[in-house]
Amino acid sequence: MKKVGFFRSIQLKFIIIYILLLVIAVQVIGSYVARELEAELLDNFKESTNDRIDLLTYNMEEAFTKERTEDPEELTLQEEVQNIVADVDGSGASNIQVLNNQGRVLGTNDFLNQDAIGKKITEPIVQRSIKFRTSLDSTLLNQKTGERIFVRVEPILDREQNVQGVIYLETSLENVYGQLADINEIFLKGSVIALIVSVLIGILVARAITKPIVEMRRQAQTMARGDFTQKVQVYGNDEISQLAVTFNHLNDRLKHSMASVEQEQRKLSSVLENMSEGVIATDKHGEITLTNEAAGRLFNKSPLSLISKDLLKILELEEKVEDIIQLQESDSIVLDFSNHEEIFFVRANFSAIYDDDRFKTPSGLIAVLSDVTEDERVERERREFVSNVSHELRTPLTSLNSYTEALLDGAWKDPVIAPKFLEVTQNETERMIRMVNDLLQLSRVDSKEMSLNRENIDFNEFFNMIIDRFEMNTKDGNLVFHRDIPTQAFPVWMDKDRMTQVIDNILSNAVKYSPDGGKITCKVERQIRQIVISVKDEGIGIEYDQLDKIFDRFYRVDRARTRELGGTGLGLAITREMIEAHYGRIWANSIEGKGTTIHITLPLMNEKRRREQ
Repeated sequence: MKKVGFFRSIQLKFIIIYILLLVIAVQVIGSYVARELEAELLDNFKESTNDRIDLLTYNMEEAFTKERTEDPEELTLQEEVQNIVADVDGSGASNIQVLNNQGRVLGTNDFLNQDAIGKKITEPIVQRSIKFRTSLDSTLLNQKTGERIFVRVEPILDREQNVQGVIYLETSLENVYGQLADINEIFLKGSVIALIVSVLIGILVARAITKPIVEMRRQAQTMARGDFTQKVQVYGNDEISQLAVTFNHLNDRLKHSMASVEQEQRKLSSVLENMSEGVIATDKHGEITLTNEAAGRLFNKSPLSLISKDLLKILELEEKVEDIIQLQESDSIVLDFSNHEEIFFVRANFSAIYDDDRFKTPSGLIAVLSDVTEDERVERERREFVSNVSHELRTPLTSLNSYTEALLDGAWKDPVIAPKFLEVTQNETERMIRMVNDLLQLSRVDSKEMSLNRENIDFNEFFNMIIDRFEMNTKDGNLVFHRDIPTQAFPVWMDKDRMTQVIDNILSNAVKYSPDGGKITCKVERQIRQIVISVKDEGIGIEYDQLDKIFDRFYRVDRARTRELGGTGLGLAITREMIEAHYGRIWANSIEGKGTTIHITLPLMNEKRRREQ
């Protein structure tokens, strides 16, 4: 995660908010103090001015109401007024003029403006005061100097409350506002100093507040990387400290939860990897999101290469299924991936994945794939077996039925035909008995019920005895048996009767398919811990692509000739089962038109077993 810069951090936001609050508070307080201070200074100034006006008014009323004589030495009203005004302290930058009730100046304290005495003043405020016999004041702006001035007009009344004149006072307010400006400047400087100190304190406070938050952010990043070993330091017992405690508790819970999830994932992974069935998970679009090794083996691909592939395409269902959700409804299907070389069947079971609500659209699909090739092969073999048994039994039964009907129709009376019909009936009956016996024997082998009575047998001597018997039985057939059998003993741990049946089947087939005058070569050679027996004839041979099938049940190279010779088609199948029961192996080599060679391997009896015997 990208580191947050100072100018985008919560620390700067705290500082800005703190400064803004402080500035607003200073502005509000400063405005309130300035307003109240201005009002207080003005009130004090006006009160001081009013006191002077009251004193002056009293003196003027005395002067205006005084009775005057004709004495030339006595002061006139104007002189007395001028004397009183002249005694007024002018240090307050006040301009005082005394006017009669006609508005003419009788006296002034401005020695530089003595020319104004005798002139009439027509100021509206003066006229209103004379007219209404009331005191008036006003704050004005001097147009000449640009200064703010305070004007006060006080009427001079006689004993009958008639206006004898007015006192006109004009004084400057710049001293008051100058004091106010000085105070505001002092307040501003103090505010700036307080603001600077507050900013420094705000930075420290912001750091103190944000330090646990920064640590929790770092811890959250550490937790996001999967490391739950670290803890956030708790600095106190306030809300942020309680948040840190809660955060540490969350860390412990997440650590436990992640451990549980990882354990479950390991279990699931172990289950998936050790399942013999392939498992494929998809999203709602049918793209593969999860698969295991078994699924990869089924399709002969790496599991990783299947990720993000389309399941319908992998299962070759694109033309049969439009939407992957339809697979859920099919429950289980068998897919045929067979080709001309081998058969391959896969059973697929489907189950939908739901996030929370089962009634909503599935978020994906789980497919469990099983290789049922062997089951299908067994089922095919079972069907073929039933079909072959039915076919093989139908032929002799049809013959028996035909000959029996003929005999019942009167052929038994014919001394020539009747014996032939009875002989055929007997032969077909014996062939069915042999077939049933072979089937019973195969059934015992398949059900593992066949027991072997093993004993130590010299195979060379045993093999020669069987060949001697066949030579005696085939003297009239003009067949030659060539032996390539060592004189030394080859001890084999085997069931003599079962192995006699095996050799009989192989030699019988060699005799059946060998032409008159043909040669049958019997050979035994020793290899490491085993012997190899081979029987070679000069018969019709077997096609190359049919060699692996001669050991299947009911398989015949030449069906017509085999039936003519009384074969059931089960001999080599029984032979293979017997050889495998003796831990050996059997296979065939053949050239069509030149003959066939059957090879058998049997393990030699080890020294320990021979000593025990």
